[in-house]
Amino acid sequence: MSLIPWSPFLDTFESLEKGVQNFVPAIDVYEEKDNVVVEATLAGIKPEDVEINVHDDVLSIEGKRETSSEIDEKNYYRKEVRSGSFHRSIVLPASVQADKAEADFENGLLKIFLPKEAKARVKNIKINLNNK
Repeated sequence: MSLIPWSPFLDTFESLEKGVQNFVPAIDVYEEKDNVVVEATLAGIKPEDVEINVHDDVLSIEGKRETSSEIDEKNYYRKEVRSGSFHRSIVLPASVQADKAEADFENGLLKIFLPKEAKARVKNIKINLNNK
């Protein structure tokens, strides 16, 4: 393993690059027996600052993380925690019953439970033959 010496120029360039990136929370999507579950990491965000919508099996999560006004910008050595608005939309892997969805928010983790639609049942249709 080789070590790369620290360079203030590279560190500044990295900071500039990160400054143009949008704040995007990480999301996991998985399936349980009767639910599609979506988890989003929203550390430092108040639940009342988050809005969740489902339309045509597309889940949208949007909100904002406020910046801390207690600390003067000039006092930071490094600032990587993003603040501001975010918006994530994902296509769900199955049709869901949006009106029965529930969400929990604990320790910075948003967990959304979306009940899957009941699969269409196969029904045999008898053909009536009218022989005249």
